[in-house]
Amino acid sequence: MGPSFIAALIVVAVAGFALVRTVRIVPQATAGIVERLGRYHRTLLPGLNLVVPFLDRIKETIDLREQVVSFPPQPVITSDNLVVSIDTVIYFQVVDPRAATYEIANFLVGVEQLTVTTLRNVVGGMDLERALTSREEINSELRGVLDDATGKWGIRVNRVELKAIDPPASIQDSMEKQMRADRDKRAAVLTAEGQKQAAILTAEGQKQAAVLKARGEAEAVVLRAQADAEAKAMRAKGEADAIAMVFRAIHEGKPDQALLAYQYLQTLPQIARGDANKVWIVPSEMGRALEGLGGLFANAAGAGGPGAGVGGAGGWGAGGPGAGAGGAGGWDAEAAGANAAAAGPGAVEPGPGAGPAAGPPAPAGEGTPPGPGGTRKGTPAPG
Repeated sequence: MGPSFIAALIVVAVAGFALVRTVRIVPQATAGIVERLGRYHRTLLPGLNLVVPFLDRIKETIDLREQVVSFPPQPVITSDNLVVSIDTVIYFQVVDPRAATYEIANFLVGVEQLTVTTLRNVVGGMDLERALTSREEINSELRGVLDDATGKWGIRVNRVELKAIDPPASIQDSMEKQMRADRDKRAAVLTAEGQKQAAILTAEGQKQAAVLKARGEAEAVVLRAQADAEAKAMRAKGEADAIAMVFRAIHEGKPDQALLAYQYLQTLPQIARGDANKVWIVPSEMGRALEGLGGLFANAAGAGGPGAGVGGAGGWGAGGPGAGAGGAGGWDAEAAGANAAAAGPGAVEPGPGAGPAAGPPAPAGEGTPPGPGGTRKGTPAPG
C-alpha cells in the first residue's frame, strides 16, 4: 500500500463527507434556516436541498404546522378585587421562519408572557360576574392583541381559548347559594303564576257556566210563559166556543119564561153548596121565579084536565089520566100545589069566573127531561 493509495483514500473520504454535507433533505411542513459564514443566507423548503459544505450550515429547523400550547393557571385580579385563576390555550402558527428565528430568542415564552399580561389587562377591567359570562369577549380581545404583537415575530395567533375561570372557594360557595336562591325565587314565581292562571281560568269557567245557566233559565221561563199563554189562549178560545155554542143552542131552542125560572131554581142548591157557606142570601129574583113557576103549574093543571100533572125538570107535560109530574129530586102535584100556594093566592087555581088556561095543552109524555136524580112520574090530580 503506497502513498498514492493513501492519498486516494483521503480524497474519497473528503469527497464523501463533502457530499454528505452538501445534500440536505427537509421534511414536509418544516423550514430550515441556512447561515453562510454566520449570516442568514436562505430558508430551505421541504424536499431535497443542496448547500455548500464548510460554508453553509443549518442553524435551526422550524415547524410550520399550527401548534397548541396550554399555559398553566394564572392569577388575575378582577375590578371587584377578587383573585381568580384562569387557564388559557393558544393556537398559533409560524408563518415566517426567519422572523421567528432572528426577531425573538424564544417565541414560545414570548407568547406565554404576552398572553398573561394581556389577560390581566382585559379581565382587570371586568367584575367577576362579567368575567364569568364574557368568555367570547375575552377571547376576541386576547386574539386581537396577541396577533398584533406577534406579527413581527413571524407568528400568527389563530385562536385563544379560556379553559377555566376558577374563583376562590368562598366565592364559589356564595355563588352557589345565590344561584340556589335565584332558582328558588324563579320556582316560587312560576308556581304563583301557575296558581294565578289556574284561578283565572277557574273563575272564567264558573262565570261562563253561570251565564249559560242564567241564559238557559231565562229561555226556559220565556218558553214556559209562552206555553202558558198559548194554553190560556186555547182554553179561553175553547170556553168562548162552548159559551157561543150554548148561547146558540139556547136561542135556537127559544126557551120560555117557565123553563128559565125552573133552571134558576135548580141553580140555587149549587149556590148554597159548600162547607164555608154559613149564611145564604136569597136573591131578590127568587120571588118572581116562584110566581112564574106557580103560574105554570096553574096553567098546566087547567089545561090538562083530570089527571094533569107537571112534566120533567125544566118542562111541563100534560096528558090524560095517570099523567105524572117529575122534577129534580121528584116533583109531584102536592109539591107543585104547595109551591103555587106559597107564590100567592090564585097562583095554582084560577079564581072564580076565570076562563080556561092560556095556551094549548102539551102532548102527553112530552116536556123537558127530568133533572138530575128525578124521574118522570105523576100522581092523579083531584077531579
